[in-house]
Amino acid sequence: MVLAVTGPASRWRRALLAWRRSPVSFRAGAALLLVHAIVAATGPFWAPYGLSQMGTGAPLAGMSWSHPFGVDQLGRDIFSRVVHGGHIVLLLSLSGTFLGLVVGAVIGLLSGYVRGWIDEALQRVLEALISIPFLVLALIAIAAAGPELSGNPLLVILVVALVYAPRIARIARAAALDIVTRDFVTVARLRGESAWSVMRRELLPNASGVLLVEFALRAGYAPVLIGSLGFLGFGMRPPTPEWGLMISENRALIIVSPITVLGPGLTLASLVVGLNLFTEGLARILGRTVRRADK
Repeated sequence: MVLAVTGPASRWRRALLAWRRSPVSFRAGAALLLVHAIVAATGPFWAPYGLSQMGTGAPLAGMSWSHPFGVDQLGRDIFSRVVHGGHIVLLLSLSGTFLGLVVGAVIGLLSGYVRGWIDEALQRVLEALISIPFLVLALIAIAAAGPELSGNPLLVILVVALVYAPRIARIARAAALDIVTRDFVTVARLRGESAWSVMRRELLPNASGVLLVEFALRAGYAPVLIGSLGFLGFGMRPPTPEWGLMISENRALIIVSPITVLGPGLTLASLVVGLNLFTEGLARILGRTVRRADK
């Protein structure tokens, strides 16, 4: 009789085997995200200069060993600002997407479970919000909040959540409509469990795979949305080193010193590519298809 070996070493071997069997896109995306996470967590401690430090070099000096991304018109090192901005972009993107996931999941699972007139009313509201383009809806929300809140990180997070929650709710509702017809949900109802209890114990665990993929997909587009708001001047306020805002600040210099725009632009692109590769690989692992038409 052969006894199975258990323990930390066995778990590490199983994890390594699962990693090797995972799709290449998943591993590539995870590697890119790991690099961004490490830089975001440690970057402020090893960045060559402060995030707003002026006089680090000759203005518009271009690329050099000392300034890989060049120097802007105020003498600030672009590379240091990009490094300092990593945790800002990640926190805003992930926090906003997570909040949108929580709100969307609650609305969608409730709508799919209770159905009836509540479901119809919620779906009409969601359809109205989804019909508004991403950026337009975000700008409307920022305008409604008023100029005194413009540039507030909390407002940016709430705007991202507002944009993504209706789309996540539609996905959660579709998953709920499939799950509520199963026997274990019927048994829970017969036991007299409340709607909240059924949603938490039965619907949410069985819809977690769909919601996980949806979270990863939306998180992949959140940096682009935040960067677009920053580029238009409706995101974070200067001198915050948010990458979209940095692109906007240096866009007039693209002919004189293109690296000042390409540096933060390519960094933002690498984050988006990493998130999308990770999402695609995760969807394959969970046996689901990522729909990119509805961003």
